[in-house]
Amino acid sequence: MGGSFRGRNALLIGVVLASYPALVGAALYPLPWVFVVLVPVSYAAELALPRRAAERLGRLQLAATPRFLMREMAAVLLLARTAGAESPWFALLAGGLFLFHWLRAVQSALATYLNRCHNLKPVDTRNIDVTFPPAPPETLVNWRGARLLYLDVLPVATAAFGALAGMDWLGAAGVGAALGLEITALFALYLHVVRAAPLADRRRVIASVDDEVRAYRPEVLLYFSGPADSAYQATMWLGTLERISSRVLVVLRERDLLTALGRTTLPVLCIPSAVDMMNFRGLDTARVALFASNVGNNIHMLRMPGVTSVFIGHGDSDKEASFNPFTKVYDEVWVAGPAGRDRYRRAQVGVRDEVVVEVGRPQLHGVRASGPGLPYPSVLYAPTWEGWTDDLFHTSVVAMGPTLVRKLLALGARVIYKPHPLTGHRSALAREAHAAIMRLLREAEPGAAAPPHLAVTGDEPHLYECFNQADLLISDISSVIADFLAGGKPYAVTNVAGLPAHEFRERYPTAAAAYLIGPDCGELPGVVSRVRPEEDVLAGARRELRAYLLGPDHPDALTRFDDAVTAAGALARAGAGDAGKSLATAGDEVA
Repeated sequence: MGGSFRGRNALLIGVVLASYPALVGAALYPLPWVFVVLVPVSYAAELALPRRAAERLGRLQLAATPRFLMREMAAVLLLARTAGAESPWFALLAGGLFLFHWLRAVQSALATYLNRCHNLKPVDTRNIDVTFPPAPPETLVNWRGARLLYLDVLPVATAAFGALAGMDWLGAAGVGAALGLEITALFALYLHVVRAAPLADRRRVIASVDDEVRAYRPEVLLYFSGPADSAYQATMWLGTLERISSRVLVVLRERDLLTALGRTTLPVLCIPSAVDMMNFRGLDTARVALFASNVGNNIHMLRMPGVTSVFIGHGDSDKEASFNPFTKVYDEVWVAGPAGRDRYRRAQVGVRDEVVVEVGRPQLHGVRASGPGLPYPSVLYAPTWEGWTDDLFHTSVVAMGPTLVRKLLALGARVIYKPHPLTGHRSALAREAHAAIMRLLREAEPGAAAPPHLAVTGDEPHLYECFNQADLLISDISSVIADFLAGGKPYAVTNVAGLPAHEFRERYPTAAAAYLIGPDCGELPGVVSRVRPEEDVLAGARRELRAYLLGPDHPDALTRFDDAVTAAGALARAGAGDAGKSLATAGDEVA
């Protein structure tokens, strides 16, 4: 697949590059009918050119503007050869194209100003009653990175048809139409500039948002920072935080996260600047800050006095990320059940046992204990990703993913494939294996009685809905295992390294009640048969493991989580009160 993709790019680049001398040759000869054929081919290749390929052309001094200018020059040459350089239509076409690019320069200046206004707002929001002027549509500011360059298809195409039909005036009419559209776009951009003027006043923008946040008086902050593709780590907590008794505000640090974050009714505040973040007074009423990931930007929230910092993570698992030494910087660390507490005890990374709080997994309230009831087994294959380093390489996608899926298809199972969102992010081998799995599912034999396979590479359906559509989970060492256990159905774990079963289960406690699958997937037929209750010999072990991983059923996880939030807030208020008493006592002593 990678080779064919590169071959397609090379072909498109070749067509684009070859079209320029061909157009010039057809203009100079002149051969108007050849020119008419080449124009749509040239533009079609330009439209299909991927951004990365276009960037490579830019490094060869063939950025978008020079490429379009060459086509325009060829159209001017064609009219000069067919109508003559003394023709007024030739002069109008050439002069109109110069004016077209001058207006594009004005348009670029306005677009740059608007991008700066909208992209450099000190704060941005969702679900907060502050109205910012809307950003201009991408068509006006930078469609396909060409800033309205594609409007030149009007003079180029009409000049070509005019030369072919002997209607020399058509090119001038085409450039007039392009100028009219350009002027209309400039007027629309000017209106956006007028509306965006208040955004240039940083203090005014911050003050207006600050007033609204103060009026809301947030008690709990969900703080998150990271690239857009990590937004799922915060999104998984939104539904839970919408249902607790405290007022919650989501605080993001990167603008891309604002659109990447999932749907929520919670107010969302984005503050990119560390200085603005630390001086934003609307956050002062908060007494609890929840952190879903360990990143450097967390320091800006951790330094806020009077706030209990709580690491809630984005899933309990046996992976190294679930006992990161950085976690000891938080006042409290919340885990699902006793397994999370024991994990930190064993790791000895500096997280004290008394700061660990077991709150369950409140997100799992909708996970069902029954499968979809199909006439064939429904298997969810949900592997993890390759990790940032080889030490964190727990994914089965590379070593056994295609083989596993191929054997599941041969067994007549329905396959639901939901890879980790970051699969292939670091490893080319993981990307290739993922592509092979997708190809297997696409090419699976269709038929009225055949299982309808599903590849889930986006946000929908949600992982937990995939749980409900499965009789059996096959996964790697990840938080998916603990979450799936909420339903009590059988699960299998990939033993990629082929470790002895007792050693694997000892190293990874979440696999204690799992059926194991080695690198050759030889155990797969027997594992799939375990979906039948009479064959499921580990059902009792799963019930015990479920309580160990997720905690007790009563009180329910949402109640325990809500109580933990309330207790953390009380801890912060008590600490603030003690600090105030200490200051008062110190003052009395000085007096």
